[in-house]
Amino acid sequence: MIEALAALCLFLVFVGTIPTLGSLGQFLLVGWHGIRNHYAHCVDFTPRVAFILPAWNEGAVIGTTIDELMRLDYPAGAWRIYIVDDASTDETPAVMREKMAQYPGSVFHLRRDAGGQGKSHTLNHGLATVLADDWAEAVMIMDADVLFEPLTLRRMTRHLADPAVGAVTAYVKEGSYPGNLITRFIGFEYITGQAAARRAQNVLGALACMAGGAQIHTRTNIEALGGKIDTQSLAEDTFTTFNTQLGGRQTLFDGNAVVWAEEPDSLGMFWKQRLRWARGNLQISRAFTDLWFRPSRHPKLGGFAFGLLWFSIVLMPLCLILSAVGAIGLYFTHPQWAWLGFSGLWGVNLAVYLFMTLFALAIDPQMARRTWREAFLFPGLISLLIMSLFILPPQTGAQHWLAASPVATLFILSWVGLSIPAAWLVYRMERLGAPNWLRDVLLVLVGYGPLMSAVSFAAIVAEWRHADTRWDKTVKTGKARMAR
Repeated sequence: MIEALAALCLFLVFVGTIPTLGSLGQFLLVGWHGIRNHYAHCVDFTPRVAFILPAWNEGAVIGTTIDELMRLDYPAGAWRIYIVDDASTDETPAVMREKMAQYPGSVFHLRRDAGGQGKSHTLNHGLATVLADDWAEAVMIMDADVLFEPLTLRRMTRHLADPAVGAVTAYVKEGSYPGNLITRFIGFEYITGQAAARRAQNVLGALACMAGGAQIHTRTNIEALGGKIDTQSLAEDTFTTFNTQLGGRQTLFDGNAVVWAEEPDSLGMFWKQRLRWARGNLQISRAFTDLWFRPSRHPKLGGFAFGLLWFSIVLMPLCLILSAVGAIGLYFTHPQWAWLGFSGLWGVNLAVYLFMTLFALAIDPQMARRTWREAFLFPGLISLLIMSLFILPPQTGAQHWLAASPVATLFILSWVGLSIPAAWLVYRMERLGAPNWLRDVLLVLVGYGPLMSAVSFAAIVAEWRHADTRWDKTVKTGKARMAR
């Protein structure tokens, strides 16, 4: 009986490697993107594009966004900008009057007198206006603070020359200036989650999500989706991505099409944004239950590889908690197996951490110069210390601690799960007024990765409790800059 329980615990320990191995699998596919990509089907293609920007109290950023869009390298008169004003109460209407006068015939202000329904309803108001006539051949959905590099639109529309393509998404880079520890962590995360992961998904032929900050659709694709996007979830971007592919049209990521955005610089704003994203992913998981691991439904989205990738992210905190439970169980049921479990889990973590970090920094050298410290600190100093125990000699490494100190042993074995509530406590301390320097010290100790897992766990709890699904906007203040 004890042997069977110990075997179960050992299995649970290795459940904690599933998210890590899922991420590794994506990175291994990135190299194939140089061979298996869509660029051979691209030509210089410049359809008429309608930009739709939902805006609620975006007076601090909307003017700069419009100015940068008007500097695009694109045929004159072939793009229009529609600002869908969701009953803003700040200076947004005044800024729009100025910009419409400055760019007559190119900038339009669509005012909703009764707002507050959220981003998707606001976007649908803009889509109804744009699709009411036949001018637009493509539609760009973007956020009000996103800054386009001059060639980005051309780099996205070139894919639309292929009639099999329904939509293309850009590479959103974190551009807050001067930024802080949190924004630099996000900057590195976007290398791994976009520049790497979405290239890998191009290779798989199944894209998980188009960035809400910059996604362009053919008119045909928007009309096939019913001329509107989903309003019932917190993941309208992902619903659109899935439904486009289920309709038989490709969605693509172009890592050379770059836009810049301001991201949260506090844990409070970060938590609000990521909780919305994580809950949206859970809603997607539930809405598409007939898709997962069913290639007959869709050969790519329904494939095993994509399903493993999806759930290794969505269920990551549960995998890590189960791993910690298994490690503690091993300690009490079969202590000699505890070293085996520890070695396997943290050995995999160490190898994948080094490979992914170095690879990610090589993918985007420009962002790497800014975020390399945060890249190496991503798991947190405590996790890095535990990883180092794996490579130390037995007399000073993990075997020594597992034999010499029960308290240290339990801490080491359970940290993979304990890091999640620890990250939550760092967030709560900031919310309770802890100074930024203390927040940063604790975040470096605990890690940005565990913080993301803490948000995902909170999302699972919120969905289980059927918490309010109101769309909660992230406040932008105009800190984004493009790297020139």
